[in-house]
Amino acid sequence: MSESSPLAPIHVIGGGLAGSEAAWQIARQNVPVVLHEMRPSRKTPAHQTGDLAELVCSNSFRADDPQTSAIGILHREMRCLDSLILAAADAHKLPAGGALAVDRGQFSGCVTEMVCGHALIKLVREEIGGLPPKAWDNVIIASGPLTSPCLAAAIGALTGERDLAFFDAIAPVVHRESIDMEKAWFQSRYDKAGPAGTGADYINCPLTQDQYFAFVDALVDADRAEPHTLAEEDTPYFNGCLPIEIMAERGHETLRHGPMKPFGLTNPHPGSAKPYAVVQLRQDNALGTLYNMVGFQTKLKHRAQVEIFRAIPGLENASFARLGGIHRNTFLNSPKLLDAALRLKADPRLRLAGQITGCEGYVESAAIGLAAGRMAAAERKGEAFTPLPPTTALGALISHITGGHIGIIDAGPPSFQPMNINFGLFPPIAGKAPGGKALPGKETAPSRKAAFALRAACDLDAWLGMNKSCAAE
Repeated sequence: MSESSPLAPIHVIGGGLAGSEAAWQIARQNVPVVLHEMRPSRKTPAHQTGDLAELVCSNSFRADDPQTSAIGILHREMRCLDSLILAAADAHKLPAGGALAVDRGQFSGCVTEMVCGHALIKLVREEIGGLPPKAWDNVIIASGPLTSPCLAAAIGALTGERDLAFFDAIAPVVHRESIDMEKAWFQSRYDKAGPAGTGADYINCPLTQDQYFAFVDALVDADRAEPHTLAEEDTPYFNGCLPIEIMAERGHETLRHGPMKPFGLTNPHPGSAKPYAVVQLRQDNALGTLYNMVGFQTKLKHRAQVEIFRAIPGLENASFARLGGIHRNTFLNSPKLLDAALRLKADPRLRLAGQITGCEGYVESAAIGLAAGRMAAAERKGEAFTPLPPTTALGALISHITGGHIGIIDAGPPSFQPMNINFGLFPPIAGKAPGGKALPGKETAPSRKAAFALRAACDLDAWLGMNKSCAAE
């Protein structure tokens, strides 16, 4: 680690998306940082390598257009804020229609190289098996949804809160050469070209009505992986990442209006009828040799997965590089436990970041790591950190985590649940947009989204102008 900074180091626990981003942001503020990562000496049920920021589920960072999506706005803001994760994603993006998808190996390798190459970052491969030592006076816990049991138990004991948790599932990955392109075809929905795409970026496998209903019935009846403990059995799923068999149980048409919707797609094969449902596969590596089944996260037993997924037209001879799996994710009741600066109220020297705070998604986790890193660096330097405007995507996400919820719903449990960034987290628009332009009332959804995007961009620019010291050094 460089001796150029006289400041004591900040400690970051966890080398995932949030922890890597937090460490990067701290170092870019000329503050030394020690990044603690337990892999590869201590493995998790989902990770396969020792690289930092390894992607264990999808390889997609979702929609990249800031004019039409909340996640696109968050992408734009993170690029403006010198995000390591977005820089690595942009450097290793793959064709994916309107989405930002990456070669997962190249992406995590890039993050690892950048972190290890920074003079102010020291990477230590060790597990933190409990609360950090008292001597560590400025700590970010970004241990993620797969926090080691000892650390999770220590946090639970400190807060007095019973851990909240949900299951997250992993989608299968198929070898491209095993897909029958005489039945499948390349096309993005509505022929939309994304940041690295052509408008023909997904492989589409069509199903007739009879094939679709048979597929749904098979999912419902299939053997599933058993929970390891009673606590896992009682753990609810996050609605944004439901296993496909759980969606199938909600009704025969649920999948057809979810990941298997046929809309915006046209089968070009001669004599083909309009598909009743479609399975999409998205490129998973730079070579184009692997494709993941979009929205097909599952907890089915492996034998059942192979049998059922090979019944999909075009996948009869599918060779799977990875089958779906299931793992348990843990998150805190953050509105009760954290302050507005993401510090643990029971021990303010500890700041939380990433999925453990109750955000959901790769980008959202990294974004909270970005904010936590900047907050921690400002605190170390004795500077005030001006909160990000809640009208920005990052500010709206922080507001959700630290208090944007209903305490209880009737007599039920607290309403706080893991959340992707979405326009519902932004404050409503009233009056006029920056620059005096009239805002849409009950006009089209695109115009309302564009108004949110314009306001977010203007407010972030204003925040950056007032916080020039937050610029990377």
